[in-house]
Amino acid sequence: MKQSQLITTCIAAAMMLLTSHTNAQLQTPEGSQRAQVTQRVGITDITIDYGRPSVKDREIWGKLVPYGYNNLGFGTATAAPWRAGANNNSTIKFTHDVKVEGKDIKAGIYGLHVAVKEDGGATVIFSKNATSWGSYFYDQKEDALRVDVKTKEVPHTETLTFLFPSYEANSTVAVLRWEKKEIPFNIEVDVKNIVMTGIKNDLRGNKGFTQSNWDNAANYAFNAGELDQALEWVNGSITGNFFSKETFGNLSLKSQILAKQGKINEAMVLVDKAAKLGNATQVFQLGNGLIGQGQKDKALEVLKNNVKVNNGAWPSNYGLARAYSATGDYKNAIKSINVAMNNAPERFKGRLSGELEKLKKGEDIN
Repeated sequence: MKQSQLITTCIAAAMMLLTSHTNAQLQTPEGSQRAQVTQRVGITDITIDYGRPSVKDREIWGKLVPYGYNNLGFGTATAAPWRAGANNNSTIKFTHDVKVEGKDIKAGIYGLHVAVKEDGGATVIFSKNATSWGSYFYDQKEDALRVDVKTKEVPHTETLTFLFPSYEANSTVAVLRWEKKEIPFNIEVDVKNIVMTGIKNDLRGNKGFTQSNWDNAANYAFNAGELDQALEWVNGSITGNFFSKETFGNLSLKSQILAKQGKINEAMVLVDKAAKLGNATQVFQLGNGLIGQGQKDKALEVLKNNVKVNNGAWPSNYGLARAYSATGDYKNAIKSINVAMNNAPERFKGRLSGELEKLKKGEDIN
């Protein structure tokens, strides 16, 4: 081997050895283990990532965690809040815009800090810097949001824990618990607007080439009270697109939308069309919907026809029993429910038996 080739080979080997030493860091447990907790509200995920120190018989508030803002003796911060955990930044991530304690904050990941007050309050801070070590490099100019909250006294929690102890359809409460203190903050999500905006975007892309997605979009809008938008989307399922066609699902949904809009005659025309496309169970559900809308005579008409078309299918006879019951004709309701009981699977007979007893007492089963 030539001398130049030998030197090149040696240099390459040395670089590989250096690289292997650099990358061969031993992996050992942290003293305060990392944890993550996530809560979904609507389609928005809220995730908190944090280190979990333990009390270990130490005095926490005012000692290990100083009150207010402090010079920690390291880093660039001269007035640092608490890191709300141990080691690296505690962080919180929102996948969509939300409100924290009524104040807007954009989707993203934030450093999560807390300035604990001696009087029982706390300031929760969301920093645009989510990558620093603890609060040592905290800079108030990087704040995205600050909210003031009231702390609570709770039973002892040995290891620091973030959790979401309660949630509603459009909100949740995030809580930090440690020692005997709880620091809660409320998070609100505009679920309907987020979902509706997402659907509009999705239907303009690949997802818009599938009929069922238009049906699902219309269903969501209808249940959310957005009737005009629901009508537009269900119409896209019925006609106008390469995949469009009339189905039991889109016709029955459109009838419900029109009924909600007060267009009863138009709605009933679609009920008739839908009933011709549905199976016994689907038409049973259609009839139940009509009973719920107060269209008892129409329900009776549709469910009588369901028995004719699907003779022997127990849901058709059960549906007719409900229709007779809605109109106060308990005698025929009893006859129909007895026929349904003869053909129904065993697991449904207990319910039907209970409703039969109600009918015998002259009580409506709807």
